[in-house]
Amino acid sequence: MRIGDLADRAGVRPHTIRYYEREGLLPPPRRTSGKYRDYEPEALEDLRFIRKAQTIGLSLGEVREVMEIASGGRAPCDHVRAILTTRLTEVEERLRELRILRSTLRAALERLDRAPEPREACRCAVIEAE
Repeated sequence: MRIGDLADRAGVRPHTIRYYEREGLLPPPRRTSGKYRDYEPEALEDLRFIRKAQTIGLSLGEVREVMEIASGGRAPCDHVRAILTTRLTEVEERLRELRILRSTLRAALERLDRAPEPREACRCAVIEAE
C-alpha cells in the first residue's frame, strides 16, 4: 500500500511515517518502479504498536528498544515493565511537585485578594512578600 493509504489507516500523517523510517522504527519499504513507497501490511501493525506504546508513555527511543528486543526473538515485557515503573515514579514525583505548586498558587491568590491597593513604587506586593 502507498504511504497515503497507510497513513489514513494508521491515523497518522505521511510525514510521521517517513520520520519513523528515518528513526529506524519502521523498515524502509519496497519501492515501485516509479519510486513510490510500497508498504507491506505489517507496517500498519508496526504503526499501531508504536502509537499504543506512546499512549502508555514510552518515548520513541524506548519504542525502538522494545521493537529491537522483540525482533531478536525475545519478549520485551520485562524491559517494558522497567520503563513503566520508572515512568510511574517520575509521574508520581511530578504530581507531588504540582500539588505543592497548586497550594502555593492558592495561597498567593488569597494574599492578593487580601492585599491593600499597591503602592506606586510597588511592582507586586504578593511577589515581593515571598
